[in-house]
Amino acid sequence: MKVYIRTIMAASCLAIFAISCKREDLNAPSKQISAAVLQQIAAKGFSTADVIKVDEGYLVEGDIILNNESLTSSPQSPNLLIANDEQYNTFNLVKKLPRTVTVSSGSSVGSALSSAINAAITRYNNLNLSLKFARVSSGGQINIRLINTSQYIASSGFPTSGGDAYFEVKYAKKYANYSAGFMTTVIAHEVGHCIGFRHTDYMNRAYSCGSGGNEGQATTGIGAVLIPGTPSGPDPKSWMLACLSSTTDRPFNANDKVALNYLY
Repeated sequence: MKVYIRTIMAASCLAIFAISCKREDLNAPSKQISAAVLQQIAAKGFSTADVIKVDEGYLVEGDIILNNESLTSSPQSPNLLIANDEQYNTFNLVKKLPRTVTVSSGSSVGSALSSAINAAITRYNNLNLSLKFARVSSGGQINIRLINTSQYIASSGFPTSGGDAYFEVKYAKKYANYSAGFMTTVIAHEVGHCIGFRHTDYMNRAYSCGSGGNEGQATTGIGAVLIPGTPSGPDPKSWMLACLSSTTDRPFNANDKVALNYLY
């Protein structure tokens, strides 16, 4: 997920300054990753551009964490399709439904971001899914914490092979005072990854980001499974688009609701 801020600098000069869930200045980080690891990442169906080494493993596609389990597991699906801009899920999803996933936040999370977390939870729970979320004071199955980084806005990962949601969302401190709609959208987006959603425009990041291409595709690995009932054309307001503006607020649109209800 990237954020684009467009500002008129002078006369007819238009400058584009990108703040990103992906990065601001990565200094070609992919060159610091071994060829063997990049090959593993590619085999899982992800782009090897701008990969960042992080404590948990590797950050790919701007906001997705691939840990050792993600890189070494080999789930497969007969439903894998390469298509246009639609809703997609990974092979691993949250299981043992119906269930409630608890969400906590670190002690440094301020009131504004805390309210955005509550609002994101409400967006999900208002859909009356078999998967619900509940805010707890500590020890949540998904914990949201602030970190000091300029490489991305937020990051998370995908469900485990055992069917549990990814355990953490990391949110960059410098973006913790943006608008309520922006922060709610970012949290809902990252939780979407935690329960198994890929970017709606994963096959063409230029659709929402202005540049970039296919984030990667494979018939094994993490997967990008087309969710039945979602459109074959562009979906400009999906909460799982890779990029957004600094003023974006993306509540679930009709197609998002179809996707969420199909899976959960």
